[in-house]
Amino acid sequence: MRPLSNEQKILNLVGLATRARCAVFGEDQILKTIRNKEAKLVLLASDIGANTGKTLTDKSIYYGIPCRTFVEEAQLSQAVGKSRRVAVAITDAGFAKKMLSLLD
Repeated sequence: MRPLSNEQKILNLVGLATRARCAVFGEDQILKTIRNKEAKLVLLASDIGANTGKTLTDKSIYYGIPCRTFVEEAQLSQAVGKSRRVAVAITDAGFAKKMLSLLD
């Protein structure tokens, strides 16, 4: 059995964060958590729409929240168990720290 790739480990963590209610979906909700400084990390799908991607990236930079482009929409959606998810905000510092260490 081969070891999990960092990408798969992060997807597993996103799934765990979702079940632990430490993940927020939907552009409006994510923007709200960024503005309230509740978001610790914003993950975007690589195939996110240009306008949505720019909005979320710009807000994250403005509020000093790490923002990373990650896997495609299909993989992100599968990890969280919901369809058509192109972005997720992680609200737990522990999950965010671990994901960032695997991403960077």
